[in-house]
Amino acid sequence: MTAPSADPALLSLAVDLLRTAGDRTLDWFARDDLAIDRKGDGTPVTEADRAAERLIRERLAELRPDDTVLGEEEEDHPGTSTITWIIDPIDGTKAFTRGVPLYSNLLGVFDEHGPLIGVIHLPALATTVYAGRGLGCFRDGTPVRVSERREPTDCVLSTSGFNPWPDDALLGVKHAGFQLRTWGDGYGYAMVACGAIDAMIDPSVSLWDVAPLPVILAEAGGRFTALDGSAPTLEPGRSTSAVATSAAVHDAVIAALATSKG
Repeated sequence: MTAPSADPALLSLAVDLLRTAGDRTLDWFARDDLAIDRKGDGTPVTEADRAAERLIRERLAELRPDDTVLGEEEEDHPGTSTITWIIDPIDGTKAFTRGVPLYSNLLGVFDEHGPLIGVIHLPALATTVYAGRGLGCFRDGTPVRVSERREPTDCVLSTSGFNPWPDDALLGVKHAGFQLRTWGDGYGYAMVACGAIDAMIDPSVSLWDVAPLPVILAEAGGRFTALDGSAPTLEPGRSTSAVATSAAVHDAVIAALATSKG
């Protein structure tokens, strides 16, 4: 049975919420006096992260009080409806703290059928990529699709950073001929959805980092899987690997990764 399409009004709300919260982070962007704290896992967090998530939570408490809200910086808010909002207020906090304009804000919405809405907002670039199940994928109102390139030598493969990669996996995609670049975090995934690049891979990410991606890639005609081609683990508190590609080159990416292990 096919899952029902997303409500366009809910998609519009998600886009508006994330744009408003994301643009709020520009108040702290590239400031010399930005205070950077460290969370228990050693990752950075700033006042901008906290303010963006707080804004979204406050708006949802007013407009959708029965929905569940999961965010990276605050405690879970359990709801009674079938809708769950998953917030990453700043994806790429390290880039943000260094004044690199490729950081993003991420928002994923799930219902009882699975991924429903995904939004990636890039405040410093003033652009937003978003999708709703059955509604298509858009960049600032214009429909977008993944690329049609098939040959690895014609394809650009990106990642948030090469340090976490196992050596054999890195050599696998390199020897397959992929052009390797690093446009990391949500920006890289947005560029796959828009057809600018062909693949984005992260060996280990959290739910917050990828919650918008299943519906964005599906609606853009792409694929979103784990490194072995299986469905990613999209659960709070559990890490997963992530592979976002065009449909045309997905099998070649997975094959290169599999060859590297053998």
